[in-house]
This record gives sequence, structure tokens and C-alpha cells, in this order.
Amino acid sequence: MTKGFGIIGCGMIAGFHAKAIKAAGGKLAACYDRVPQATQRIATEYGCKPYDDFKAFLADPAVEIVTIGTPSGAHIEATLAAAEAGKHIIVEKPLEITLERCDQMIAACEKANVKLSTVFHSRFHDSAKQIKAAVDAGRFGKLAVGDAIVKWYRTQQYYDSGAWRGTWELDGGGALMNQAIHTVDLLLWLMGPVVEVTAQAALLAHERIAVEDTLTATLRFENGALGTIVATTAAFPGMLKRVELSGSTGTAVMEEEDIIKWDFAETAPVDAVIKERMQNSQSTGGGAADPAAIGFQGHAKLFANMIAAVDGKESLVIDGKEGRRSTEVILAIYKSAETGQAVKLPLAADPVLEARKKTI
Repeated sequence: MTKGFGIIGCGMIAGFHAKAIKAAGGKLAACYDRVPQATQRIATEYGCKPYDDFKAFLADPAVEIVTIGTPSGAHIEATLAAAEAGKHIIVEKPLEITLERCDQMIAACEKANVKLSTVFHSRFHDSAKQIKAAVDAGRFGKLAVGDAIVKWYRTQQYYDSGAWRGTWELDGGGALMNQAIHTVDLLLWLMGPVVEVTAQAALLAHERIAVEDTLTATLRFENGALGTIVATTAAFPGMLKRVELSGSTGTAVMEEEDIIKWDFAETAPVDAVIKERMQNSQSTGGGAADPAAIGFQGHAKLFANMIAAVDGKESLVIDGKEGRRSTEVILAIYKSAETGQAVKLPLAADPVLEARKKTI
């Protein structure tokens, strides 16, 4: 039976959700936003029922799964209410902006026996899965270095376009938490847990925001490897994001959704296929300069995974606990940038202190 979806938050991302729901084989039944005009826009464009009453939206029996695309620091309220209403939930990244909120959301969904997924659609790219398979097969030998590089560009108008943008309270951070988090998730998925971070952050090219537009961090992974994260929205005109992995017997570089370097000491049958694809790279801009310049195909694969999980046919690829991992690492990085000291993981307590609300 086709699963009915409801969208919570009818801003820019809602259109991508609507397209992904259809592509995943679901049906968009309803939508809700606090701004009636936004709700009506999505309802008219995608043919679903608009609600201006949140409780009525959640009571709609046609809605089995909700997608949440509200500002990052407002995910918890919608999640807790949807879980209580018995709806399965897909939350845009980040899961939430504090560990306490993430844990409340995970616990509420477990108590209500509903599924919770976090949108990290980059894991569904074939290129990412190929690199993950190579890691799991030991083809890199001893992993030595893992790097995530997101040199994007956002105009001042982008930050001025919404009062929540560039705030600790609702954005949860800047270039790292908002723009680079997908690449951080990929790095953690490929390299494994992080045990220590050091970082520096700055606001260099924008005004009237409380968060960083440029950040660099160094990482020590549980497996002994080292790594770096570079995140900025001050790099005109914006470049494709990259993930680079190197070990004693191999190196792979992923640029947006393409593999642009694939070299291993010992060859395997899959290598020829991957190198042939490398000659015909098809990377999009991926949001490097325009946040709307992304595709919905990754969302569709993640939504299809939720449908299969609800039907008992698959496990969730990215559940709430997986979503929490990147938030924890990012909070540790922010704490290091604020204090000037190395920070060890796992975090003993949520480091969201008053100091973190100051302009970096």
C-alpha cells in the first residue's frame, strides 16, 4: 500500500521533499507551516491538503510519515508532537542542534515505537557506497588521513533573507553546522568514530550573523588516522565539496557525487568500471553557490528506505542515533574553537554554553 506523507515546514526544502516523496513511491497527503501562504503554495503546487492547525494535521489518518524541514533549532517540537501522534519521522539535517534535544527525540520515537531518520542523503550516492565498500574490504590498508572540504559561497543577502539564519538558537552554527554537515557525516561514516578534535573558527566575509563563516578543524579517529575539516561560505564563487581518503595501500577522492581519484596497490574488477565513470564526471553544483541548486534523488532514496523500513523490508540506513553522531562531533569542534583547547569525544556533557552564543 502506498504510504501517505505529510510535510512540516513549507520553506525552500519542502519542494525537494515533495518531489522525493513521489519519486520514492509515496503520496504527499498534507502539508503544514506556521505561515499560511507557504502552506498554500506547497498544497497548490503539489496537490495535497493544506493545514493551518498543527494538531489537525497530525490527526490526519492519511499521514503516516512526516518530513520535517523547519529551521534546525526547531526540529524537536515537531518531532515530539509527531511521535506522540504515532507518525514515522524524517528530519532534515542536523537532527537537532544540541545533544540533549537529539536524545529527547530519539527517546520519544523509541517510546512511541515510530521510526526516526535523519536526512544525510549523500550516503546514498553510488560513489560514496563504492568508497565505503573499499574501506570495509580493507583496500586502503592502514587508513592514514581523511579530509572533508566544503568551500562554498553564500551572499550577505542569503543570511539577511531569514531572521533565523546565522543564529546559534535556530541555525545551530554556521558554515560547519549548516553547510558542511553532510560532508562531515560522510567522513564519519567512512573513517569511523572521532576521539579528539581541535579547531579554529572566524567570521570573515559576512555581517550581522552570530556564527562562523569559516572554520578549520583537525581530527583524530579511533582507528588512529588523522583528518581535517575545512568549511566556509566565504569562498567565491563556490567549489564542489570533496571527501579524500588515503591509506597505506590506497587513495580515493570524491568530488560532489563523482569519484575523481581511485588508486589502490592491488587492483579489483570494480576498478575498471569506476575509472570509466571518472572519465564522464557529471557532478552538479551541489549547492556550492546556490542552496537551491541541489537534486532530490538522494532524498528520494532515503525516503524509499523509510517506506521499506516501515513495511519491515529494510532497516533504516540513517536512524536517529546515526544522525546524532555528526551533531556531537560538530559541537565538540565548536567547543574547541571557543576554548582554544583540544576536545575529547564522546562528550561527557552537551557543550552548548553561553560562550557558544557569542560571535566567533
